Amino acid sequence: MKFEIKNQPFTILTFHMDAGEEIKCQSGAMAWMTPGIQMETKTGGLGGMFKKAIAGESLALNHYKAEQAGELTLAKQCPGDIKMFNIGETPIIAQKASFLAATTGVEMDIFLQKKLSAGLFGGEGFIMQKYSGAGYAWLEIDGAVEERTLAAGEKLIIDSGCVAAMEATCQMEIQTVKGVTNVLLGGEGLFNTVVTGPGKLWLQTMPISSLAMNLYNYMPHPSN
Repeated sequence: MKFEIKNQPFTILTFHMDAGEEIKCQSGAMAWMTPGIQMETKTGGLGGMFKKAIAGESLALNHYKAEQAGELTLAKQCPGDIKMFNIGETPIIAQKASFLAATTGVEMDIFLQKKLSAGLFGGEGFIMQKYSGAGYAWLEIDGAVEERTLAAGEKLIIDSGCVAAMEATCQMEIQTVKGVTNVLLGGEGLFNTVVTGPGKLWLQTMPISSLAMNLYNYMPHPSN
């Protein structure tokens, strides 16, 4: 199956499908498609619906299967990028609500942060998503994406919310910003996220939470 990602930051993902090929995607992601591609909505049962709900995804996934060669285009919900991940021996851990599409051999599950502090105070949250199995997954990135490879024991200090995804071999924890002046006037908040290798790490430049707060500052507010 061929695909192309284009039109960043208002990014679309187009699949060029041969007869018999199938893609599963987030509910409401389809922008346009050619005739001959059939959609079927699947919930995965109560257990699957529960996992999707707490992982921030829609309760059902749409499966698109090509009965003849055709084109399927998916659109990102907010400005940013789309990144393709080759899912194999090493699972991928990603932020909540990042799923856009995957081939049928990819399994999505919830991933709970082992350290309570990372979940409570890290911008990535206590619950993340885990992708395993075999195939390809396309995830939504907030802003632009930067890929880093960390050696064993190598650390990277990251502003909370900027971790889009990482290999499951990486470890995540939080670190308190030191110094009262830094906390009050630095504009970086109370905590940073620290990721330790080995493994690959994908960073995002514009977390949707930060974008929402910046837009909120420009919105009119009712007077008290």
